[in-house]
Amino acid sequence: MNITLPVKIVVCGILFVSTAWFATQSNSIPQTKLTQSDVAHVTPERLDGQVVHSDYRADLNEGNHIQLCQAVQYVDNCGGCAGGCNSCGAGVMAPGFGYGASSDASMSSKYFGGVDQNTQFPFGEAKWRHRSNIPFEQYAYGEYLGPHRTPHVPEYRLRVNDELEFVYLRTREKSLEPYQLYVGDQIRISSTIDPSLDQPGSSSQVPGLTVRSDGMVSLSLIGQVRAAGKTVEDLQRELNDRYVKFVKNPAIVVQVIQGNTPLQDLVDSVDARAGAGGQARAVTVSPDGTVQLPGIGSVPAIGLTLNEIAREVNARYRLRQGGIEVTPILIERAPRFIYVLGEVSQPGQFELVGPTSVLQALALAEGDLNSGNLRQVIVFRRDQNWRLTATRLDLNGAVLGKRPFPSDEIWLRDSDIVLVPKKPIQRFSDAVNLYLAQTLYSIFPQQGVAFNFDDFSSL
Repeated sequence: MNITLPVKIVVCGILFVSTAWFATQSNSIPQTKLTQSDVAHVTPERLDGQVVHSDYRADLNEGNHIQLCQAVQYVDNCGGCAGGCNSCGAGVMAPGFGYGASSDASMSSKYFGGVDQNTQFPFGEAKWRHRSNIPFEQYAYGEYLGPHRTPHVPEYRLRVNDELEFVYLRTREKSLEPYQLYVGDQIRISSTIDPSLDQPGSSSQVPGLTVRSDGMVSLSLIGQVRAAGKTVEDLQRELNDRYVKFVKNPAIVVQVIQGNTPLQDLVDSVDARAGAGGQARAVTVSPDGTVQLPGIGSVPAIGLTLNEIAREVNARYRLRQGGIEVTPILIERAPRFIYVLGEVSQPGQFELVGPTSVLQALALAEGDLNSGNLRQVIVFRRDQNWRLTATRLDLNGAVLGKRPFPSDEIWLRDSDIVLVPKKPIQRFSDAVNLYLAQTLYSIFPQQGVAFNFDDFSSL
C-alpha cells in the first residue's frame, strides 16, 4: 500500500503531538487554584506543600498556577527558598519527586510525590499520573516498626485450637445465706459446761471431725448424726436436744474448722503454685468448639469473645458453689494458613502471622514464574458455612509497577487458596508438546525429527 509523503508527514506529526501530550500528563502534578479568602487560611495540607510567598498573592487572586519547590511550607515573610527554587530541600526537584525542608522546624513540611487513598482522581483507581504530594513521614527512614495501626479485628472470637488460660480467684464475698456444711468439712463439737461431752478432735492438738461421704458424723452417747446440708445452728440445736437425755444442760457448741470444701477442691485442682505458679488451668478449644473445666465440665466456647465466655463460666460456677471468679486469657491463637499454588516458585502452605494481602502471599511463594498469568489470579474462599466463593484478580499492572494503587490487592484470611494460572501461550505450548512429543512421536518415532533448541551446533 503506497502512502503519499504529505500523509506520512501528517501521521508522524499526530504521533509526535500525542506522545508529547501523554508525557506531559504523566509527569504533571495537579495544581490548586486559590481565591483571596483561601490565602488568608493557607496551610501546608491545602497547598500540597508548595511555597507561596506574599509577593505572589496577587497572582493567586487572579487564578494563576504557581509551581515552585515541591514539598516545602507556605510562609508569608520569607526571602524565598534558600539558594533558589532549584536547591531547596535535599531531594530531587523533578516534578512529582523529591522533598524539601521548611524554614520552620516546628511544623511538618516534608512532602514528595506519591499515591494514597486521599489522592484525587476522576474515576476508577488512581494511576501514577494522578499522583500528588504525600507526607514524607510515610516513607521516613528508621520507621521499620511502622505506625500504630488499628486492631486487626474489632473483637476476637474464639476458634478451634485456640489456647486459653483460666485464672481462678477466690472472691471471699460475704454470703447472705447461712453456711451449710458439706461433705469433707471439718467441725469441732464441744461443751462449754461438761468437758466429758467433748468429742474427739475438740482440742487444738487433735483435728476436728470430718463429715463423711454419707453426710454423717459419729458422736459418743448418741451415735450417728447427719451433718451435711445442715447449718451450724441447726446441727447445734439438734445435738443439744439429743444430749439433754444424758445431761441436764449439755451446752453443745459446733465450730467449723475447715469449710467450703467444694470450693477448696476446685482451687486445689487448678493450683500450680508448686510448678508454673498461680491458680489457673490451661485449656484448648476442642474440635467440637468446647472447653473442659473442672467442676462444670464442657462449656461452649467457639464464636464467643473473652468477655462472653467469662460470663458463661462464672455463671456456671455460681450455680455450683460460688465464691470463685474466673478470668480467661488468650495464650496462643490457633494457626491460620493460606495456600498458594500454580505458576509460583514455591507453592505450598503458609502460616498467617498477621494481615496478609495477595501480593504478600506471592512473595511468600517466592514470586511467580514467567509462565504465570497475573491478570487472572484466582482466590478461593470458604464462608462461615463452608460454602465456596471465588474471585479473579488482575495483579499484572501492580507487579509491573504500572498501578500504584491496585484495587485488586485484597486481604486474605484463613484457608484461602491463591491460584496463579498459566498464560494462554503457555497452555497452548503445553498442549502442542503433549500432542506431538508425548503422543505422535511416541507412536511414530521414525516420523518425527527431534530438534534441540539449546544446541545449534548441528545446523
